[in-house]
Amino acid sequence: MTTPDGDAPTNPRGSQLSDQPRLINVAYRLLGSLSEAEDVVQEAYVRWYRLSPQDRAAIASPSAWLTTVTSRLCLDLLGSARVRREQYVGAWVPEPIREPTEWPRAGGAVDPAERITLDESVHMAFLVVLETMTPAERVAFILHDVYRYPFAEVAEIVGRTPAACRQLASSARARVRAARTPPSPTAEQADVVRRFAAAFESSDIASLIALLDPDATVIPDGGGRVAARTHPLEGAETIARYLVGLLAHAPSGVRFRLRTVNGRPGLVGEQDGVVATVFSFDVAGGRIRRIWATRNPDKLRGWRDVAGTAAEQAPTGPPT
Repeated sequence: MTTPDGDAPTNPRGSQLSDQPRLINVAYRLLGSLSEAEDVVQEAYVRWYRLSPQDRAAIASPSAWLTTVTSRLCLDLLGSARVRREQYVGAWVPEPIREPTEWPRAGGAVDPAERITLDESVHMAFLVVLETMTPAERVAFILHDVYRYPFAEVAEIVGRTPAACRQLASSARARVRAARTPPSPTAEQADVVRRFAAAFESSDIASLIALLDPDATVIPDGGGRVAARTHPLEGAETIARYLVGLLAHAPSGVRFRLRTVNGRPGLVGEQDGVVATVFSFDVAGGRIRRIWATRNPDKLRGWRDVAGTAAEQAPTGPPT
């Protein structure tokens, strides 16, 4: 199998650990869960090192071998994940991922090898569409459309013919096109989220309503681990009043920070310096269409170390 960046392995034999960030990138898009992606990649490496030295030496492209094993593990896991998510308490939202800096960036480039590559294929709205696909559709679409693998190679992973994989990707592509709406420019999104945070903190119902699309939806995810609605909330006024009611009953010490969530401006709600909620937004036409509020602590482990480190970079509350 070729690698996403060309025909040659991305690293010399014996240095396969350098493939780990790329493999996690692939697995996260396939699974929508960073923790599960890391587990899958770890299992792929376990299988690699269980091979005899002779078997490893016979593999022309270790990078491609690891990608194949990772993708097959993801395909197997997606089947069982569908069952688990049907039993999940409330709505299941993909695990949010973060940038290590405030939004906009405080300065300095981040090495892409050190984090998930934040292109369109990790935006929350995109990941939510992926959740509507069958496991085979999702794998075929991600490997071909995102990573540009030929259908002949995708077929080896999915266990279908190349023609069948082409049809799977086409079906998935149609789902993405049907759900896609042109997003607002990033600077405009950041401004809308800033104003939303300010209106939220000041309990300004009228301003919240003005910032929300009339048919806006809030999808909370507590996973049964913390207090959270188990069903989406719809309608601008209903959402605005609900949010203001939440804040009125929240304990003291709640703060909001504007942060990058899955490559787009989002909010982090902190309680006494501990991340309690991560808000992802879908902004189009200058208004918020959807809000995903992730509260399940299992999905916030990667955010626990950010609250304190950002304190000197950004003021308390929404940026001005």
